[in-house]
Amino acid sequence: MEPLTACHAIAPARVLRGPGSWSSADSLVTGLGRRPLLLGRSGATAALRRRLATDLDGLGCSPQAAELRWDCCPEDLATLEDKARRGRADLVIAAGGGKVLDAGKLLGHRLDLPVVTVPTSAATCAGWTALSNLYSPQGAFQGDVALDRCPDLLIFDHDLLVAAPPRTLASGIADAMAKWYEASVSSGSSDDGLIQQAVQQARVLRDQLLLDGAAAVNQPGSAAWVRVAEACGLTAGLIGGLGGARCRTVAAHAVHNGLTQLPACHGSLHGEKVGFGVLVQLRLEETLGGNGLAAQARRQLLPFLQQLGLPVTLHDLGLARAPLADLQEVCAFACRPGSDLHHLPFPVSADDLLAALVTTTQGVAVPREAP
Repeated sequence: MEPLTACHAIAPARVLRGPGSWSSADSLVTGLGRRPLLLGRSGATAALRRRLATDLDGLGCSPQAAELRWDCCPEDLATLEDKARRGRADLVIAAGGGKVLDAGKLLGHRLDLPVVTVPTSAATCAGWTALSNLYSPQGAFQGDVALDRCPDLLIFDHDLLVAAPPRTLASGIADAMAKWYEASVSSGSSDDGLIQQAVQQARVLRDQLLLDGAAAVNQPGSAAWVRVAEACGLTAGLIGGLGGARCRTVAAHAVHNGLTQLPACHGSLHGEKVGFGVLVQLRLEETLGGNGLAAQARRQLLPFLQQLGLPVTLHDLGLARAPLADLQEVCAFACRPGSDLHHLPFPVSADDLLAALVTTTQGVAVPREAP
């Protein structure tokens, strides 16, 4: 039996969810600090951050605006640390997508400051988790950092999220669905009840996304949209918190990490690359693991991803004409020692992975042009 002393950072200390959650958070935010560093990046959300800053001014706070120049990368973090110290920040508020949220959490971790996450899309569960991914300034994945705790406050305001492009929700669906395909493999034969329950919750999450995903993307603000947005931004994070290290990422995220090494993929969202990675993982389980259920799962999942406009082939990712050396670079990175890909219950070489990358749709009828 696995030790019962495992330490889990399960959830944010407080979660506010629903329409108008930001406006309801006044006392919770000011209770954490009065000199927040308000972090963002995207020009598309600049007006929103100005509104948040105005609201904070009205609460008697002295917000200091800060922006990522690149991604959640060491160079940006060094600049932000210096700015936070010079401005005597006593709180970090990260408002944006996954990389902004990761940077805000890691900044708070390094400076021992409370952290508030305010997702502006449901593209990832980064607003929930005690983990940050580090990238290079060019957008290449470098590694992840485990944090001491989840955010002190997560504000999941539907009014802020509904304005995000539908593409971000589709990406979040793919990222959240990977919980089942990866955790069900990485958990192995664990007899830890909490891990077993987290894995089964991931299965229920997948089923709900299959049921509601298309309606949610096509009908922002609908009941289906609420269920799916919260599944992607909240439930997916809870599953990772409950399951801990035994509900690891596996090949799907390893493929994502490899793809980020190519500049041609930097225009694809995190979940878009992860969703493609799920198909690759299933192909590996099918061809190397002899898992017939993996083949069935791939045939079920592929048309669903297409329905959401998500990439299912290298062509969809803009890599149809990629040099062989580029694809080999992806596979070498994904198969490097210590990669999450090696949580698969069988060995995988870079050549094995390359074969899976180019055969994600084999045996499935695929339209010439995905919707």
